[in-house]
Amino acid sequence: MPDSEKTVKQDPIIQLIVFRLGEEEYGIRIEQVKEVTITPEIARMPKTPPFVKGIANLRGDIIAVIDLEERFRLRAAGQEMPAVSYTMAIEAKEYTIGIMVREVPQPLSIQQSVIEKAPEFIQDINIHDKYIEGIAKIEDRIIVVLDMLKLLTPSEIMQLQPKAESSGSGSRTKA
Repeated sequence: MPDSEKTVKQDPIIQLIVFRLGEEEYGIRIEQVKEVTITPEIARMPKTPPFVKGIANLRGDIIAVIDLEERFRLRAAGQEMPAVSYTMAIEAKEYTIGIMVREVPQPLSIQQSVIEKAPEFIQDINIHDKYIEGIAKIEDRIIVVLDMLKLLTPSEIMQLQPKAESSGSGSRTKA
């Protein structure tokens, strides 16, 4: 094997799910997305942050649905979510959440090297928010790559988790 082949490392291909928030494009690694569906009916929940739209039944699982446009303050004044929106189910170890988006998210395969580290000033501003994995530049597109597992703060996660019942088993079944 020639020496040049040993030193050249293969640039891994990663798959993103790309979606729009406001006028910008964002991406999430495909392994963080459990599924994409039309947003189910949402039941509002008391005492939750404004970006938490409520809870929804997604294939038998009750999940919190959040609006990242509102969380990131990217929505233009007076603009609302369309009547039909889409929800990406994001599965972390302790919770599953739904992320509402306007349009159908699209898969995109890119080389890992295309993702550049987020500029320091962005990381400094969001000192407790390390959820920006990097910035992908593809031709004339800029895609902010998010690490969804770092998106919510521990206190926000606590607010979204179903409270453990003191019934012992913790699970209720209804026919």
